[in-house]
Amino acid sequence: MERTARVRILDAAHQLMLTVGLARATTKEIAKAAGCSEAALYKYFPSKEELFIHVLGERLPQLTPLLRSLVAEPGRGTLEENLTAIARQAALFYEQSFPIAASLYAEQGLKKRHDNAMRTMGSGPHKPIEGLDAYLRAEQDAGRIRPGADTFAAASLLLGACAQRAFAYEASPTGERPPVDDFAARLARTLLSGISVADGSA
Repeated sequence: MERTARVRILDAAHQLMLTVGLARATTKEIAKAAGCSEAALYKYFPSKEELFIHVLGERLPQLTPLLRSLVAEPGRGTLEENLTAIARQAALFYEQSFPIAASLYAEQGLKKRHDNAMRTMGSGPHKPIEGLDAYLRAEQDAGRIRPGADTFAAASLLLGACAQRAFAYEASPTGERPPVDDFAARLARTLLSGISVADGSA
């Protein structure tokens, strides 16, 4: 079955953003790789920033749906299981999104324009922190996290560590990232030791 133009554009954008970075992946090159005109690309995606958001949302591991489902049902599962699942998904998301977005940091003017576009669309890298903070506050209200615990700081610590895993280990002796499952479990246990009411098994 032939792929639709929209799917071809997303596939081409994902591949180009991975190989040359977001800054150098022009809509012209994306359209060419997708086998369509630039006008056709803009029919589906009004801007490169919107195309980037759809690549993140449709081609990379998903974190936001997991956070939303947990916020909707605080008390489901154990805290350790939930935070391990969040850390695993976040680590995979940052691992795959970092090569795409890294080129933005090479040119401050481009990054500023990109940030402004993300702000206009109500998106940006702060959103997962807000989502995890909302989940932790819901668990706090349910009595599974200490009343005085700083949920925003806890969310920032967990997701910051997941983002660090994406690029901080390339200069290590092995040049390899910590295995994602072990990394996520250890991160969740360590975070819980500082914020949970008991041991996170509630």
